[in-house]
Amino acid sequence: MKIRELKEILKADMLVGDDQLEKVITGGGAADLMDDVLAAAAKGCALLTGVTTTHVIQTARIVQVGALVIVRGKQPSEEIIALANSYNIPLLITEYSLFVACGRLYMNGIRGLDGSW
Repeated sequence: MKIRELKEILKADMLVGDDQLEKVITGGGAADLMDDVLAAAAKGCALLTGVTTTHVIQTARIVQVGALVIVRGKQPSEEIIALANSYNIPLLITEYSLFVACGRLYMNGIRGLDGSW
């Protein structure tokens, strides 16, 4: 799935990465605990989270996520947006809850590495 499709499915706003809409997402996952992301996320995946701290951007950079989606309409600070931009991490915001956003992506074919979300 391309970031363009991810954006459409989640009715998301793109804050960073308009130039990466054709980038392919390899899978997906959701977590608010960044230790869980470090343990289980795969390079190129979409990471859905409600966390809007610099820690999430640093974790996304380390794991090399394909896109970072902030749920529940939470607005990241300008610092977070600038950091995502500096690391070239596509950053999106959706009004959907974490549960609903994951369900929408699952119903459209996104899976975790083990076949689950």
